[in-house]
Amino acid sequence: MKEGSHALLYVLIVAMVMLWSANYIVVKVALREFPPLLLCGLRVSVAGLFMMPAFLWQNGAASLNKRDVPLLLYLGLFGMTLNQLFFLLGLSRTSVVHSVLIISMTPIFVLLIATLMKQERITARKAAGMLIALSGVAILHALPTPNVTPAATPSLLGDLCIFGAAVTFSWFTVMGKSVTLRHSGITVNTFGYVGGALALAPLTIYQSRNFAYSAVSAAGWTTLVYMALFPSVICYMIFYYALTRISASRVSAFSYLQPLITTLLAVIALRERVTLPMIAGGAVIFSGVYLAERG
Repeated sequence: MKEGSHALLYVLIVAMVMLWSANYIVVKVALREFPPLLLCGLRVSVAGLFMMPAFLWQNGAASLNKRDVPLLLYLGLFGMTLNQLFFLLGLSRTSVVHSVLIISMTPIFVLLIATLMKQERITARKAAGMLIALSGVAILHALPTPNVTPAATPSLLGDLCIFGAAVTFSWFTVMGKSVTLRHSGITVNTFGYVGGALALAPLTIYQSRNFAYSAVSAAGWTTLVYMALFPSVICYMIFYYALTRISASRVSAFSYLQPLITTLLAVIALRERVTLPMIAGGAVIFSGVYLAERG
């Protein structure tokens, strides 16, 4: 890779991390006006609408191998749609800081899945790092978290949903590596979101029955558009672009930046408090992830 393109790649990855970090705050604001299941259906549907013009513009249907369609739908449904469903359900039940600390374990899950796919090997040091990182999550719940607002109160169920979001995204990271060799990010995203929107359509329609769309404020609609366009479309396209040029584990390593950025935004925008258990748990998680990646 040339030096100029190398620098551009890392600028795009940093922009991706910034947009994903801000998304935690945007989602919390959106959840004040939309129930999480409906929000997920709308987010995926609007993202699919954003992707269709780009897919048609690149004439993706003409160059598409029809045998890859089931794989693209499968990858999108489980790696993108399910990830966002877990993410929204989790954030509706736990704090931003807890969420981003658990998501920071993504490199651990990438390593585990890559090992299961026989792409990497787990050494003793990597295994020790995984156990340390998991113990950090335990610390988040073992120690009390006093004096937080109800909206920022962590819960085990919410954290488990965020855990599921991290696992599905990690699976998407590993499985998506081979797909990017044959298809563009536009094609993968289009099938993921359009397929996801169709799969979620019954749930979206059911959730819409008694929902007062007219009561949603301009800020509420703005958060929905942000969620559908930036973290759902633009960030995934940057992510796929990066996967074609550097390893999956190296891309996922940039998740180290998210906890710091997201925590600062949560403190400023949502008045969330950073407590001792969060600091202790986060330090242990980062130590474990660092050890596993250097193992």
